[in-house]
Amino acid sequence: MKVFILGGDGFCGWPTSLHLSALGHDVVIVDNLSRRAIDLELEAGSLTPIAPMGTRLKAWREVSGRSIRFERLDVAENYHRLLTLIQDERPDAIVHFAEQRAAPYSMKSSAHKRYTVHNNLIATHNVLAAIVESGIDVHLTHLGTMGVYGYGTAGMKIPEGYLPIEVVTDDGDRVQQEILYPSNPGSIYHMTKTQDQLFFAYYAKNDEVRITDLHQGIVWGTNTPETLLDERLVNRFDYDGDYGTVLNRFLMQAAVGYPLTVHGTGGQTRAFIHIRDTVRCIQLAIEHPPEQGERVRILNQMTETHRVRELAQKVAGLTGAQVSFTANPRKEDAENDLHVRNDLFLDLGLEPTTLDDGLLSEVTDVAKRYAHRADLEKIPCTSTWTRKQAAGVPEPTGDPAPA
Repeated sequence: MKVFILGGDGFCGWPTSLHLSALGHDVVIVDNLSRRAIDLELEAGSLTPIAPMGTRLKAWREVSGRSIRFERLDVAENYHRLLTLIQDERPDAIVHFAEQRAAPYSMKSSAHKRYTVHNNLIATHNVLAAIVESGIDVHLTHLGTMGVYGYGTAGMKIPEGYLPIEVVTDDGDRVQQEILYPSNPGSIYHMTKTQDQLFFAYYAKNDEVRITDLHQGIVWGTNTPETLLDERLVNRFDYDGDYGTVLNRFLMQAAVGYPLTVHGTGGQTRAFIHIRDTVRCIQLAIEHPPEQGERVRILNQMTETHRVRELAQKVAGLTGAQVSFTANPRKEDAENDLHVRNDLFLDLGLEPTTLDDGLLSEVTDVAKRYAHRADLEKIPCTSTWTRKQAAGVPEPTGDPAPA
């Protein structure tokens, strides 16, 4: 099938583009290269050297014999170019990664908050409006986040998007319904993903757009089989305080001899998924679209949950690194449990990649190989969630747990 990958130059978008191309799909990457511009802004590039887009695509042709097209286009700003591209190319599926993806970056300042809201919400709505205006039956698959649910539990496993409820009418009748699971975003970034859900629910109901929304956990790992074929294809490895995901940050810190930075008590429980499973989940999602007129299909794209301090202890045991508990820049509970259902992906055939020492070592090897590119001053997270924290008054987090 013909597949547009919006945001196909990014951490999840690039390996997904290669994976789908390797399977024989006709892939078109649509990207404005904004993530590369943010590297320049933050003065904190990928630990791995990211080749220019033209070099990446040339390398893929050489090693695979397949071609991926690239359209430089800002989905949030260039609506009519996007619409024309959809009308001319008639894609079967669009995979939407074209959103600013980092919660800390979204909280850096009012300017970063406004950029994240504008970019993410306008991009998502432009895609939906363009699909409807084109008149083409396109299946939209969106990469969302587990963070729309908040990081807590109501004593049950978080269902996949929809919560069964019972409503008692004035006449005493009991009516069974399903509603979107109550959202509880923890950052401006997560808030935009929460709003995305409402866009999707409306367009699926009103215009019968076929939509799959993937609520993804924190991605760890770096490479997939495709990105390992040539160094010019290597995937991003973000380690800075804004974009570095927690487990990758720990592995990189261990590789360069930097104490593992655990925020607060480290009692935050998060959902995780390896990058190899991310691309596999996208494949499964586009291969199993909802029917036209069906409500939004929501799948929890994660494979396991862990407490942050337990991850730090595991990495410390594997590498000999020290663990350092630091003030938590986020406004969140010091400790939380998280139980999540992921039955739909398992039913589609996903064989989860779980945390093991071999894969941890693989990421550590990447970090060691490129350690000379690291700027240690960029490791601490300086983005804060509240004005009190910015003024040096941390939120209460309880007593730090021992390392």
